[in-house]
Amino acid sequence: MATGKEIRSKIKSVENTKKITKAMEMVAASKMRKAQDRMRAARPYSEKIRNIASNLSQANPEYTHPFMVKQDNSKNVGFIVVTTDKGLCGGMNTNSLRLLTAKLRELEGQGNKVQAVAIGNKGLGFLNRIGATVVAHAVQMGDTPHLDKLIGPVKVLLDAYQEGRLDAVYLVYTKFINTMKQEPMLQQLLPLSVDRLEADSKAGDAGSHSWDYIYEPDVQSVIDELLVRYVEALIYQAVAENMASEQSARMVAMKSASDNAGNVIGELKLVYNKTRQAAITKELSEIVAGAAAV
Repeated sequence: MATGKEIRSKIKSVENTKKITKAMEMVAASKMRKAQDRMRAARPYSEKIRNIASNLSQANPEYTHPFMVKQDNSKNVGFIVVTTDKGLCGGMNTNSLRLLTAKLRELEGQGNKVQAVAIGNKGLGFLNRIGATVVAHAVQMGDTPHLDKLIGPVKVLLDAYQEGRLDAVYLVYTKFINTMKQEPMLQQLLPLSVDRLEADSKAGDAGSHSWDYIYEPDVQSVIDELLVRYVEALIYQAVAENMASEQSARMVAMKSASDNAGNVIGELKLVYNKTRQAAITKELSEIVAGAAAV
């Protein structure tokens, strides 16, 4: 049985760990509110550009942007994998990467090759471990995602699809549902389809209008620019959702760790008190036996 000194040392160690996890829980709670506000602030822009893209896709059927053309010749598929830079956020990254692994096995079983862009250290490390081809990456994004840091790496896959070197591009991230629930998502980013645009559009009358836009300088330039902005908005929103999910998952994980540390401390104190009581009882018994012998 452990001595009283050893048990006291364990109790002190667990108490120090509890202080750290409690502090991390409070920091994550503060960052979570800011990340949620940032995510919600980006939604109106995303929704508006989705509405316009949906209207444009139906208003000009004579022009088809390369992003809306289905490719099946190259047998290459691209993935944009959004994960966190840091750990200690429960199973959030694991769930996303498990979803990615299942899709990779399916595509590789069909004879496709995979190229990936990693956003976040955890995803980059995972892709390197499984031997995937990482064509670009963006890490150390901080607590605030900046679109200019995302566009460079992502543009590698967008240009490759536009040139016909990729058959499809998929986006993997964690969607924020609420503080206690985050859902791993895998969605096809390219090719865009009219059905997808209509589904993404929040306007109930997106397909019922009989009007058209006035284009300046011309239809092709406007649609080309807008669909690129639309795809960028989808990626930025995914990163914002992932960051909000990260802070929520970390807060819940740290709260669970603090609660578990409290339980361990209680159990260790109980063992310490039993050990101490046994030692006292033994000493009393020795004293009584000695007195009786005299």
